[in-house]
Amino acid sequence: MENMDGPRVTECERCPALVESRSRIVNGTGPEDAALLIVGEAPGEREDAEGEPFVGRSGAQLDEKLRDHGIDREAVRITNCVRCRPPENRDPSKKELENCRGYLEREIELIDPDLIMTVGKVPTEHLLERDVAVTKEAGDVVEHRIGDAPRKILVSVHPAAMLYDRSQEETFDATVEEAAALIGAGGGDQSRLDSF
Repeated sequence: MENMDGPRVTECERCPALVESRSRIVNGTGPEDAALLIVGEAPGEREDAEGEPFVGRSGAQLDEKLRDHGIDREAVRITNCVRCRPPENRDPSKKELENCRGYLEREIELIDPDLIMTVGKVPTEHLLERDVAVTKEAGDVVEHRIGDAPRKILVSVHPAAMLYDRSQEETFDATVEEAAALIGAGGGDQSRLDSF
């Protein structure tokens, strides 16, 4: 795909507001053969500054829960629906999400993960292409076609939800535990994904 080097976007000018607000394109990090791909919404201020997704406070929450369930962040691929920071950390617009969708689909195709975990409403609705009640559907595994292949998507609340509402910690913790079980992480049995 044009403007891509493997799963990395090398240049893009499709969204004028994002081009103006970003300091860089924030590409996904982690192995290019990861079993688990975590998809967030868009880079925030810290991610834009450091050039990596999920490095701020919510990233620390994510790292802790992954570690608690035997998943090494270095073994996970983490990316966003939109690769440039929206102004004032606002949600990306529908047009911005669509402008970046081909990049995300290409990254998913190249990584070919066993499981995609969407964190939060925006990435979940974007990938599933429907309205989602994330707090009610958290922990559900949904099979949905992305590009040319069916994919298993695990719905999750955003790790930042725990920062504002501690009652969400149990939900997020259970979802990460489910992800670990599904990919066979943490010394458990092999992947349970074949049962879906």
